Amino acid sequence: MSNASLSPVRVVEVPSLPPRSLDANKGTFGRVLIVAGSRGMSGAAVLCATAALRGGAGLVRAAVPESILSLVAAANPCYTTAPLPQDERGRLGTAALPDLLELFRSHSVAVVGPGLGQSGELADAVTAVVERTTTPLVLDADALNGLVGRLGALRKHRGPIVITPHPGEFARLLGCDIPTVQASRRESATEFARLHGAVVVLKGHGTIVTDGQRVYINETGNPGMATGGTGDVLGGLIGALLAQGMEPFAASQLGVYLHGLAGDLAIARIGEVSLIATDLLDELPQAFLRHAETNQTPDRARALE
Repeated sequence: MSNASLSPVRVVEVPSLPPRSLDANKGTFGRVLIVAGSRGMSGAAVLCATAALRGGAGLVRAAVPESILSLVAAANPCYTTAPLPQDERGRLGTAALPDLLELFRSHSVAVVGPGLGQSGELADAVTAVVERTTTPLVLDADALNGLVGRLGALRKHRGPIVITPHPGEFARLLGCDIPTVQASRRESATEFARLHGAVVVLKGHGTIVTDGQRVYINETGNPGMATGGTGDVLGGLIGALLAQGMEPFAASQLGVYLHGLAGDLAIARIGEVSLIATDLLDELPQAFLRHAETNQTPDRARALE
């Protein structure tokens, strides 16, 4: 192993989305598929799909178990939905696989995992989707739980992969405990990214983004964001940035920065204790504006006048 591979480069500067062309249309900014939700967890699909919209995706479709379709569809009129076969407990399983594979072919990016629940059939479906598709993937939550003991699937995927585990999910992937992960966050995330060819977004205080060669340690965000649903927002946001043409490391880096900045803007308004995930959705537009203002070039400033 080379010294370069042992010493990843620390990245500090946060990238920005390029300016939008005046003749752009919704297809220009990508089609994001959200595979999420189960009975009792419809909110995860709503948060993730809405975050993809707020992140700038041109089109967003939420593919969910058929029993929660009406709940998800009613929550936001700006994305479309697709019903999928479910098991007796309202979770996706292998029966949904043909529909999923067909949906993947017509989307730029897929975000898989929020609120899916856990079962053997679901793990089989997630593994098959990873191994048999080329669509860029953001894997979160229960998609990661489904890959425990099946990490070889990551290398079989023929497109980019971003994984967004919290420390508990990452510990399960590694087969260790949370204190072990927390004691070596940067090292374990970087090594995993190298071994499996994925961008790792290890969430928590100082969220780490790494592709095995570059490392970014995020400085936005606050303890008020330690509440259900905020991770679903992050997954949808990163998916939207990927769909707009950003490379996976840059999309993940910008996503965690804006996600944390939205949280910081939210606590300035309502405080840490009362923050909920939908507050991040409300503040994302301002987070984009704040970041654009601080990274505005003279040419870009003139273009906006």
